[in-house]
Amino acid sequence: MPVELMNTVRADRDGVHDTIADPAAAARWLREAPPNAADAARAGAGSGIPGVGVGIAGWEAVAELRDLRDALRVLAAAATGDDREPAGPSAGDLATAVTVVNRACARAPSWSELHWPDPDDKDGGPERAVRTAHAPALAAVAAIAEEAVALFAGPDRALLRACHAPGCVLYFIRNHPRREWCSDGCGNRARVARHYQRHHGGSKEDG
Repeated sequence: MPVELMNTVRADRDGVHDTIADPAAAARWLREAPPNAADAARAGAGSGIPGVGVGIAGWEAVAELRDLRDALRVLAAAATGDDREPAGPSAGDLATAVTVVNRACARAPSWSELHWPDPDDKDGGPERAVRTAHAPALAAVAAIAEEAVALFAGPDRALLRACHAPGCVLYFIRNHPRREWCSDGCGNRARVARHYQRHHGGSKEDG
């Protein structure tokens, strides 16, 4: 999930784009998030569990998501030795980025609650619900920050890679020994660029 958040900065021929630039975009991104963050985003104060709608991510949550995203990109660059030009706004130095992640972890603590079905309910089983006393979107930010700590402090840090295909600004987890790129599209662009360089003695610009 932290890698997915890092990759909300994307680049194409038209430049660099932020895919969580406003509340509607941030809400859509949270709705489509993997289970941990989505569960946190659905967690309401007390016993209610409101769905994740556009209103769940106000401008405060957008700012928190983007601050965390920019900090994670600083940490990812340090972890991978990424020498690409920074994409998007800078989150400052390494110490500042660590502070942002730790602040996000503490921003909206959440907890689990066990729901046990009625004995007469033959179809249902025990279920876990996530609760928080804070705004749901901020709870999702905290959940992503927790995953980021686990990523950078755990063994998966060694699998984190910067994609060096032409024009790419993304990161990925190298889940196969032969994987070099974040996507097949980037792999194809890199091969085309290498072919061009071999046959023309120069580098091909590919935004």
